[in-house]
Amino acid sequence: MANAMIQLRSISLKTAIRTAGQYPFTLPLIQQFQPLEFTAPVTFLVGENGSGKSTLLEALAAAVNLPVIGGDDIRRDPSLEPARNLAKHLKLVWGKRTHRGFFLRAEDFFNFSKRMKETSDELEDMAKDFEQELSGYALRLAQGVVRGQRHGLVEKYGEDLNANSHGESFLKLFQARFVPDGFYILDEPEAPLSPQRQIAFLMTLKDMVGQGSQFIIATHSPIIMAFPGAKILSLDSLPIQEVAYDDLEHVRLTRDFLNQPERFLRHL
Repeated sequence: MANAMIQLRSISLKTAIRTAGQYPFTLPLIQQFQPLEFTAPVTFLVGENGSGKSTLLEALAAAVNLPVIGGDDIRRDPSLEPARNLAKHLKLVWGKRTHRGFFLRAEDFFNFSKRMKETSDELEDMAKDFEQELSGYALRLAQGVVRGQRHGLVEKYGEDLNANSHGESFLKLFQARFVPDGFYILDEPEAPLSPQRQIAFLMTLKDMVGQGSQFIIATHSPIIMAFPGAKILSLDSLPIQEVAYDDLEHVRLTRDFLNQPERFLRHL
């Protein structure tokens, strides 16, 4: 981690917000927001559902104008309008501004895998349709172009993401789309991942941090939160506070349950 690059150094609110009666400005997280500094290449946002993790990540992704994997363009998606409104009030301080990276919400992945399969099938259908319209060199050239595009998709993502388990497909997506010096915002990436695949995800994370990438991740997973050297920010008490891994409620509860499951289950 010693040579890791911190690209985004801090976020804060630019000015007093005059739209306090509108969502997301009604969130306690925003009303009590204090500047956040990023001092590690991997930062985890943790907290109960409703604490504002996803809203903050969406606003940050809108402020950076990151591509959305599997979703609509972040500038047009109607569901992200509140996030875009908040993004206008965010001040970002960069150590090194990058134009690589993406924003991924777990629920968007399934749209992405479906879209890739549809695109692959459409390209193959186009190649076959050319046989009705062209011949000779023109046919070979036209089919070569579209089948080359299809081959590129297969090389990157596999023949059919839907044919794999969700966890396997998720890991293939990360391996295909992560690039050095990227900036990545991930919202609950553990959703489709088994414990074993969460560990494999951590290995991929380590590789990309070693190549200059930075990650901001919302998660509930004690496995993913254990990434060495990560900074953990809790949204359960405001303003946002840095928390040690062993002090996290998620971690303590998971350990207690695994050590004595009968104590938790005896009243069922």
